[in-house]
This record gives sequence, structure tokens and C-alpha cells, in this order.
Amino acid sequence: MWAFFERLLDSSMFSPHGICLLWEPELIWLHVVSDACIAAAYFSIPFALAILVTKRRDLKFGWVYWAFAVFIMACGLTHLLSIYTLWVPVYGIEGMVKAATAIASVVTAGALWPLLPKILTIPSAFEFRQVQAALEEEETKSRDAAQLLGQVREAQRALRESMTRLTAVVETAVDGVILFDAQAHILLFNPACERLFGYRADEVMNRDIGMLMSSEARPSSTGHARRFATGEAGGLRKDGSTFPMNLSVGQAWQDGELIYVGIVHDLTTRKLTEQQLQQAQKMETVGQLSGGIAHDFNNLLTVIIGNAEFLSDQLKARPDLRRFADDICLSGERGAELTQRLLAFSRRQLLQPRAIECRDLLESMHKLLKRTLRENIEIRTAFGPGSIMAFADRAQLESAVLNLALNAQDAMPAGGHLTLSTELAAIDDDYRALHPEVASGSYALISVTDDGEGMTPDVIEHAFEPFFTTKEVGKGSGLGLSMVYGFAKQSDGHVAIYSEQGLGTTVRLYLPRAGAGQSVADVQESEEAAPRGYETILIAEDDPFVRSSAIRRVESLGYRVIAAVNGKEALQRLRTDPSIDMLFTDIVMPGGMSGWELADQARLIRPALPVLFTSGYALETLVEQGRARTQSILLTKPYRKIELAQRLRDAFAAAALIS
Repeated sequence: MWAFFERLLDSSMFSPHGICLLWEPELIWLHVVSDACIAAAYFSIPFALAILVTKRRDLKFGWVYWAFAVFIMACGLTHLLSIYTLWVPVYGIEGMVKAATAIASVVTAGALWPLLPKILTIPSAFEFRQVQAALEEEETKSRDAAQLLGQVREAQRALRESMTRLTAVVETAVDGVILFDAQAHILLFNPACERLFGYRADEVMNRDIGMLMSSEARPSSTGHARRFATGEAGGLRKDGSTFPMNLSVGQAWQDGELIYVGIVHDLTTRKLTEQQLQQAQKMETVGQLSGGIAHDFNNLLTVIIGNAEFLSDQLKARPDLRRFADDICLSGERGAELTQRLLAFSRRQLLQPRAIECRDLLESMHKLLKRTLRENIEIRTAFGPGSIMAFADRAQLESAVLNLALNAQDAMPAGGHLTLSTELAAIDDDYRALHPEVASGSYALISVTDDGEGMTPDVIEHAFEPFFTTKEVGKGSGLGLSMVYGFAKQSDGHVAIYSEQGLGTTVRLYLPRAGAGQSVADVQESEEAAPRGYETILIAEDDPFVRSSAIRRVESLGYRVIAAVNGKEALQRLRTDPSIDMLFTDIVMPGGMSGWELADQARLIRPALPVLFTSGYALETLVEQGRARTQSILLTKPYRKIELAQRLRDAFAAAALIS
């Protein structure tokens, strides 16, 4: 094959075409000018066709124009080669170009003839003029033509208004709206769907709607719209994450074809609320059971202790036997202590709430804990500004703090830091969406933080249940946190755990404020005055519930949001989207890349990129552990909207100073 082309391209044995014309100047230039004009005309035709096809998107069979343009270009090229062969005998190349031209001409002609019947069915301008003339003639014959035309225009106006209203409803709907045909191909994808699934509308058009369903919810058959039924299903986002949704499917006729309308409602918040309520109901049931057992068990212990004391008095002459009676009495008292903790969990203990200055209470607890805890535990205090007054039972509150401190000591077998802190805190509607059993408002917050081993999510889920413990047998009853939980609930408060393995644990005890009746209004007023922005913020958060809450709160402040589930996806989005103005990242994320590492790599891509970190730990704790830099901008979880708004602006301001 290669030898064949070498023979074609070998022009050493040929003479230029000019020899045939005896190098007659007039004849040579006649050929040159003629071929040049023909080639120029040929080359201009494809440009005209390209402009026509590009500008006229309504043209049918556009690909025929492109095929014809290729054919014409090839024809022009042959004329240029004719000029070239007057002096250079490249007849092999000229032959191959002519062969390519022949192929293009045959293909174009072969494609054009089958299309000719279809092209002839397209109405011509003359036919349109005939129809228009007939209409005008009909209008002149009818006295009601003007009225009829007015009615048509009115109908068209009403149709346009109806379409405008329908489009506005679909575009602004909170729920996702998907239109798809009988073959399950997507025809419409509204902005709510773009937010829910993470796809742009042009990415899903004419694709099977099954791509938006998780593998568990996706029907086995494909290509048929009837396989999608109304009910709960799993939605599949572009990033591969899933979410619960309710799909409501209806059908209608359009231009004689059956189409389907799907309404998608995100069930993430509802499912979370159901889980929280189920957990609260479970804890309530366990509390009622524990309380009942404790009361009945107290009756038994009363008999046991009473009889043991009586038996001890009767056995004064037998010290060996009296010792057994005393052991029974001591065991009964230990059992009474356990039942007292069960009563605390079931919220049936008698409380005497009063106003407590939390700073003074923690100062006194600091002195007690110094004598109680091991010497390798360094105890610190951190107080918010002003007076922090809680309304609770002082003795039970001290017992709760002591329980939390002892648990923290067990989590730091090699020693560490224990921080007691108090401040004013507000539980807003966003936090309440994740914890529906908690009332919104202002609270006195007491936090106990350690830098010990931390807890797994599974341990956190069961931490408040009675008798649940991760300690060795004989080293814990599993009732310490249960007592704290019961005390908080009976005091109309709330308790929450934030923990990460290898980082430590913070237990937050929210207690009602003493004399804080107007606090909710103050919180709402401050949030309304929160600083807003217009920039684009990349949020990196692995927890889907926390991520959706953060997205909603940041968007409510006026920002545009792009979300990522881990560091790898965040870097990919940063590389492909130059509009991102800030990175807002959690510190601890799965996938082998922490928030600090993500920030470092992000600044290699965008050196001046502002970064806001979020964590359940204070910046000081993270700096001491070598997990943060002192100049970092950190937002501590949980946070209020006003705190989020201010930290976002602080991060922008800090980046502006550095750059």
C-alpha cells in the first residue's frame, strides 16, 4: 500500500503542465486567473453556507449544507492544484484530491436524492404567499373578519399570559418539576430540580429519568414512563449522594402525545425530624420504664436494707455473721444510688430550681475537680462576657458537671486538658429543624470539653441510654450521661454531644435563662441585621443534614452556593469554576483529606482564596493540638445565623488584608 502511494507521489518522471501550453504567457495566465477565480468562488460558498446554517437554526437537514460545503471546498482545492501543476508536476496529489472530491460529490448526491421528497414537502415562499392571499381574500368577504381576528388575538394574549403564569409557577416552585415523555426522556427540568439533584437542565435533557433515581429505587425496566409510580423513592444527585424524596406522577396529552409530569418533594428534613422524634419517643419510653423499675426497686431495697440493719443489730454477738449483714446493707445503698440515677433519667426526681450564676458555679467546680481528678488532667475555665444566669437545681447541676468531668477523665487515660466554659447561646429555627424536641430561644450554655479519644457516631447515638457504656465491666454503670440527659430535659433544657475520634469531645448543656423572656425577639432582630453578601461560596461538608442546613442559611444571606461532600470534590469544583469566591469547610471530613489540607491545596490553586473553617471545638483547643493556625477564621458549631454572617465577612476581610 505504501509503495502504491510512493508511486503516486513520485513526480520525477513527469513534466509540468505548462510545457503542454508551450509556456505561452497569455495562455498560462488565462489558466491561472480562471482557476483562481473559480477557486475563490468555490471557497466563498462554504462560508456563506456556514453563516446561513448558524444563523438559521430553523433550517431542516442542516447537515446536508455542511456536506455540500465540504464538497465545494474540495472542488476549489482541485482548481488551486491545477494552477500549481502548471509549474510543479504533482499529479499524484492532484489525483488524490480529485478522488476525495469524487467521494464527497457521490456522498452528497447520494444523500441529497433521498431527501428530495422531504425537501419538496416544505412549503415554499410562493405557497405561503398563496395562503396569505387566500386569507386576505376571505377576510375581505367576511364582515366579521375584524371581530374574529380580535378574538384570535385575545385568545393568543390569554394563552401567552397563561404560559407566562405557568412558567413562573414552574420556575419558582419550591418542589422540583420534571416533564418527561412516554419513553421516559426528560423534557423539562426546573430550577428547584437543579438545586435538588445538582445537574444543570441542559445536562439531563432527553436523558432517561431513571438517572435521577438511586439503584434501590430505580425500576428494572427502562425506556417506559409507566414504570415510575407515585410514592417515596431515593433520589440520586450528580455527586453520587442520595436523598429521600416523594415522587408524584401525573399524565396529560400534548399534541396528541402522552406526557408525564413528576413533582419531586425533598423528604430530607421530614425524615430527619421523624428520626429525631423517634429517638425522643424511644428515650421517653425508656425513661418511663426506668422510672417504673426504679420506684418498684426502691420498695424492694427498702425491705432489703431495713432487714439487713435489723439483722446486723441482732448479730452483735457474731461479728463474722454481722459482716455479711453489713455487706447486704452497703449493697442495698449502692442499689439506691443507681435507682436515684434512673429517676434522674426518667425526670421523676424532685428538683428545686433557682437562679444560678454559671460563672460562680464553674469556679467552685474548678476547685472541686482539682482535688477529684488525676494530676495529669489540666483544668481550665472560659467564660463569656457579662452575667450568665441559669434557672436550674444547683445540686443536680453540680452533679451533672461532675459526671461529665469524670467521663472526660476516663477518655484521657494519658492525661490532657479539660475545659469548663459558659456563655449565652441561642437555639434558632435551623438548629431546631435538626432537633425538633428543643424549643427555640435563648439559653445559658455550659460546656465540658476534653481532648481525649472521642466517640464514634454509633456511640454518640446511644450515649444517653441507661446502662450503655463503653468502659470495661465494673468501671462504669452507664448511668452518668443518662442522669445528665434526664436533668436537662426535666429542667426544660437540652444536652448535645459533639465528638470526633482522635480530637476529643464536647458536651453542651443548655439550661433556661433566669429572667430571659424577651430573648427570642432579640435573637430574631439581630439576625435580621446580619451582614449579607453576593459572592459565590464553596461549602465542603460531609454530613448531608448539616450540609443542607448550611446551604440554606448561607443562601438566605444573599450568597450563591456550590456544595461538595469531601475535599476531593471541592478541589475539582474549585478548578472548574472560576466564580468561587470563598471556601467554607468542615475541619474533619472522610476521604483522607481534612479541612486544613483542603485549604492548603485550594490556596495552591487560588492563593488569595478566603477560607472559613467550622468545627465543634474552639480555635484555642485546635491550635494546642496542632490542628489549626492561630490566624485561622473559625466558626464554632453549633452557630447562629448572625454568627455565620459575621464570620463570612471576617474571612473576606482577612483575605483582603493578606492580598
